[in-house]
Amino acid sequence: MARRPAVSRRTIWVDLLLYPSHTLPTAAAPVVVGAGLAVHDGVFRPLPMALGFLASWLIHTAGVFTDNYDLIAHHSELREHPELLDALDQGSLTFARLRAAIITCLVLALVPGPYLLHVAGFPAVVLGVVGILASLGYSLGRYSMTRLGVADAAFFVMFGVVAVAGTYYVQAAAGHLAGTGFLFAPVALPLSALVAGLPVGGLVTNVLLIDDLRDRRFDILKGWRTPPIRFGVRGTRVEFAAFTSLAFLMPLWFWLGLGFSPWVLLTLLTLPEAVAVVRTIWTRDRFEDLFPMTPRAARLALAHSVLLAIGLAIH
Repeated sequence: MARRPAVSRRTIWVDLLLYPSHTLPTAAAPVVVGAGLAVHDGVFRPLPMALGFLASWLIHTAGVFTDNYDLIAHHSELREHPELLDALDQGSLTFARLRAAIITCLVLALVPGPYLLHVAGFPAVVLGVVGILASLGYSLGRYSMTRLGVADAAFFVMFGVVAVAGTYYVQAAAGHLAGTGFLFAPVALPLSALVAGLPVGGLVTNVLLIDDLRDRRFDILKGWRTPPIRFGVRGTRVEFAAFTSLAFLMPLWFWLGLGFSPWVLLTLLTLPEAVAVVRTIWTRDRFEDLFPMTPRAARLALAHSVLLAIGLAIH
């Protein structure tokens, strides 16, 4: 069999491992919503928000690298990502470098820790620990989220509740704790901080569902219990459509039930794109058709979140 042509290290690390068109929008989306809500409540603090995002994105990136490491280390026979296996054979990628990248991301994620502890207290550390455990626990070990069949639920909670509420908390707490030496801030999270991110959680989980649909033939051999394996293709498509519907119905409640301005309905501007994505997921099943839908769904999640954040911020 002829060897594949060698790919550049940039292609390996950026396009194949980091996949920024996928990871950056999904990491940024909940932070944007948390910032918009903080503006509305008068607690916006740009530096804690930015450093919190940096730490969370580095943790997210470590999780992506870890998932790829687990794949090529323990399931190389599946040829799910042959380019990475070829890079290993050619020496342009090594397990040592991949392990070093994971450790580097986690170490760099700790750098903002002292500052966030100073301005937001011990809960900021708890948020970081929870994020690390969730990121590494996606695919690692016998009791990983993928093996237990809870990855989609975990994504919804982490991106839809924890990330948004955490972003809001570090900003609100910064106004109470900075320079006081206390480890806990007298900050009670409002209901809005716990529910404003539910549309984000749904749309980001949809990004995962696309990957699960696309890779289900490999995942079943890995012993993963993803939604297509548990519920079938049709069941996963129903879940995808339900999360999309949630993303566009929740802003109505924010307006009519929680008293936010009708500007939260700016999210409807992304409805045509959402319908197009749902239609593709519902009618297409080939790898070639589903692969470009992952970054497209990630961009949809970010665009929806930006518009929602603007609507939340306007009184």
